[in-house]
Amino acid sequence: MTEELKEQIAQLQKLIDGSDNIVFFGGAGVSTESGIPDFRSVDGLYNQKYKYPPETILSHTFYLERTEEFYDFYRDKMLFLDAKPNAAHRKLAELEAAGKCKAVITQNIDGLHQAGGSRTVYELHGSVLRNYCLRCGKSFDAEFIKNSAGIPKCECGGDIKPDVVLYEEGLDSRTLSASVAAISGADMLIIGGTSLAVYPAAGLIDYYEGNKLVLINKTPTPQDKRADLVLHGSIGEIMDQIQVH
Repeated sequence: MTEELKEQIAQLQKLIDGSDNIVFFGGAGVSTESGIPDFRSVDGLYNQKYKYPPETILSHTFYLERTEEFYDFYRDKMLFLDAKPNAAHRKLAELEAAGKCKAVITQNIDGLHQAGGSRTVYELHGSVLRNYCLRCGKSFDAEFIKNSAGIPKCECGGDIKPDVVLYEEGLDSRTLSASVAAISGADMLIIGGTSLAVYPAAGLIDYYEGNKLVLINKTPTPQDKRADLVLHGSIGEIMDQIQVH
């Protein structure tokens, strides 16, 4: 770890120590350290070869028109049920338990924040852990989907759909409203593991009105100039250095 990064972590510690209404907003980079591939990095899904681009396969239209092909890709590339929370997930849960972190807002769909111990988690893009029958509404867990073949079906004969926001679908309005309220009221906003390239999620930071905006990401983002503190590095390694008082 460089001296510069050590100094920046000391600054981050100071900001956290002086805050009691922290909101964390995270993206794929938080999960990659648990072994879940992201979409946009060199090894991400967008740079692998499929018959169709991932954003096409993961669209509402493709789900409706080519449901079996959707599920072939989904089982293979979206379900990482053995993934475990990493240091970033655990530290955020510690901060919540200490009364400092009031909410985690995530673009991830893997449920790792809850597995790591966080209780107030707003999942902008849904969760692979929840699935429901389109006909009767019955719920199914991720293992059911993983172990099914073809198009997973409910006992009633209806198709089962993951509770995940696909391309062409809108975000859940209640989740969005709760996220906006949390960010608006935050005295510190930490953004981690996201390129801030996906809208409308990336636009949420416009609701933050405080002066403790921290960006933690391995690569620069379009919002770096706006931030009060920018740390380039592994979010797990950085958060692991933070002491919770």
